Amino acid sequence: MRRVLLVNTNVEKAPYPVPPLGLCLLAAGLKDRFEVKVYDGVFDEGRNLVAIVSQFNPDFVGFSIRNIDDVVMDRAIFYMDDILKKFIHPVRAVTKVPVILGGSGFSIFPVELMKLTGADYGIVGEAEDILPVLLESLQNHLDISEIPNLVTSKSMEIQRGTGFSSIKPVSARFSDIDRWIDFSPYLNKGVYSVQTKRGCAHKCIYCTYPLIEGRKFRTRTPTDIADEIEHVHKRLGYITFEFVDSTFNDPKGHAESICREIIRRNIKVRLRTMGINPRHCSEELFELMIRAGFIQIDATPDSASPCVLKRLDKGFDLPEIEDMARMISKFNIPTMWFFLFGGPGESEETFFETLDFIDKYINPADLVYMNAGLRVYPNTPLYSIACMEGRIAPGQSVFQPPLYYYSGEITKNRLDQLIREASRARHNCMHALETAPSPEMISEALEMRKTQHSEEPMFRTLLKIRAKWKKLGKI
Repeated sequence: MRRVLLVNTNVEKAPYPVPPLGLCLLAAGLKDRFEVKVYDGVFDEGRNLVAIVSQFNPDFVGFSIRNIDDVVMDRAIFYMDDILKKFIHPVRAVTKVPVILGGSGFSIFPVELMKLTGADYGIVGEAEDILPVLLESLQNHLDISEIPNLVTSKSMEIQRGTGFSSIKPVSARFSDIDRWIDFSPYLNKGVYSVQTKRGCAHKCIYCTYPLIEGRKFRTRTPTDIADEIEHVHKRLGYITFEFVDSTFNDPKGHAESICREIIRRNIKVRLRTMGINPRHCSEELFELMIRAGFIQIDATPDSASPCVLKRLDKGFDLPEIEDMARMISKFNIPTMWFFLFGGPGESEETFFETLDFIDKYINPADLVYMNAGLRVYPNTPLYSIACMEGRIAPGQSVFQPPLYYYSGEITKNRLDQLIREASRARHNCMHALETAPSPEMISEALEMRKTQHSEEPMFRTLLKIRAKWKKLGKI
């Protein structure tokens, strides 16, 4: 049986480490036809990778590239330098087997990454159906020219055909992350990732989700999702599960059905989720989420200015965001809020519209993350806007250096100044450059949680310390 090594090249641990869900789903789909091993680089960071390659002696090596950079303009961390140094180059030095790239980062910049890494093949979008076909074709020396969404070192173009990502339902296969990797480092620092669907029907001008997963929601059944959570809970105990969809409560009613199934089974777990869509919020939804075990959510409206919301094509309006905020307050569900300043139409006036919303509606115990500048990705409406405004030439690569969009109605320096002033005046507002807490703050937070036997989200503990430090003049 041929051997396949799947390598997670993501080493980012802020704000918390994320396990390689996609790679583990691939492994689960390959295990009946290949001998599969998953190497998780989050904590090991490549240190034992060469030894594993030498011991396992794979016939194929797949590298998952999750992120290209950290999308914070003034920090500009380019992850590919370390990915090449710690993962791809060391493996290339000890084996000549075919190298295959994939992952969300690769799907955005496939040609650029093929050239940069010297990989043999790459898969754009979902790989669960395509990778087995590619591996068996290579193994049996079959023609691969009709495999869709494939990039090869010879053609450097995405092969078009009957694609998979936008038409196939999401597999009911469990990722079994904890069976493929050592999950123990994640027990106290991370979460167990669960996907309830793929695809996104929204049209946010900067977003790549529809490009990677398709423009239609493809849902898993609530029964299937609850089965996975229940099985993992029995293996690992009382851990935190995170739903990693782009928006949890889309399509309307799906999130409610998931919560009801978890409640019906009386599964006692901690849950958290990424973006909540204001348009599909209701008191029933939040009540069900609390009963199901949600301890934290993320709210990602990006702006609270009617003008900017419309220009970003968010699909909801300010009254809907205000209603969501009132419901969050009523149910006292800990929330991390994310605002993205500088998009089309942003001005000093629209900035203060958003700041006014923050002051009126957001619990001071909740974190407000403030970033400036929109990362421009190819094949998005924002890329087209940047072309029309003459910021880039049509077809120009925005891979490296990355391009960030700033509204022509406010300067970058002024916007950064406004964000810093807002952050200094409010202990719960944080500039994107300031979100990594110091070791001293982490140490005090851990001691506080231990002393108080606290199970609140870590960000709330850190905000309490930040408020105290501000009063003491330590920050």
